Amino acid sequence: MTADSKTIPATLIAGDGIGPEIVESVIEILDAVDAPFAWDRQLAGMAGVDAVNDPLPKQTIESIRRTGLALKGPLTTPVGGGFKSINVTLRQEFGLFANVRPTKTIVPGGKFEDIDLVIFRENLEGYYAAMEHYIPVGEDPKGIALSSGFTSRAECRRIVKYAFEYAVQNNRKTVTIVHKANILKLLTGLFLEEGRKVAEEYKGRVEFNERIVDACAMQLVINPWQFDVIVTTNLFGDILSDLTAGLVGGLGMAPGANIGEKAAVFEAVHGSAPDIAGKGIANPLALLLAAVMMLRHVGRNDMADRIDSAIAKVITSGAVRTRDLGGTASTKDLTAALKQALV
Repeated sequence: MTADSKTIPATLIAGDGIGPEIVESVIEILDAVDAPFAWDRQLAGMAGVDAVNDPLPKQTIESIRRTGLALKGPLTTPVGGGFKSINVTLRQEFGLFANVRPTKTIVPGGKFEDIDLVIFRENLEGYYAAMEHYIPVGEDPKGIALSSGFTSRAECRRIVKYAFEYAVQNNRKTVTIVHKANILKLLTGLFLEEGRKVAEEYKGRVEFNERIVDACAMQLVINPWQFDVIVTTNLFGDILSDLTAGLVGGLGMAPGANIGEKAAVFEAVHGSAPDIAGKGIANPLALLLAAVMMLRHVGRNDMADRIDSAIAKVITSGAVRTRDLGGTASTKDLTAALKQALV
């Protein structure tokens, strides 16, 4: 493929901490398979604050609006100063209603072999709408903290339908709806109610079951193989997807996608890890796996399969692994080994 046939514009955000290191690693590997992305590099996080005193500069938002596609390194939201969470702002700005978190065993020899499940998390509502305030009690102006979430029938239906459609297209057998409708009877009861309606539409094509969130958390560490596709609300999805990442080696192996009707943003789930930034030892695999999801999103399964195979080959052999995976390899060592495996 020639340079001029890289026809898919995409926004690239290097991010903070280890972000620039792992982004460069991922770009090298994408270049090695001639990925079709023409990158528009933009700033966010602390880099955005340093440049224009804004963790999510207008120029970056305009770029994502133009491309409808972004790959981003981990970002740091500045503490204080009235800055909102960058991730929450992006989700709301572009209506990124689905957070998709696949969990698959790549590193052999762990406690859990052959894990292969996907979590779909509603991304816009629930308690993460963060409508919060204090109520004074006596002398204490912050005597009570009050937080209210909300759930809309339309968004419940949209995320559950998205999960079922994914199941159909990817030959997944079962969708599990996870809720807390026994206690939060309205807030998550509505989610369960709409979920059951959607499940009826897929009867005979996809099996359906439901779990209360605490029971689901227990079952995920006792017998995770019973799960295939999980769909749940914002807060529960955040917690359960970190739990499932722990089944396969931690957040260094956890990619995520934020999908909306007008844009899709792909990311590593982990943070910016400032303690190891600049040391050249960061694991780029979570972001690389996110880039693989991005390739599948634009219909380049051929390239995605090649990278997936290279990752499996390198990590299974065990010779080149970063420290978080029990090895001694640097980011550059792992990048070079992956490129070699692609040849």
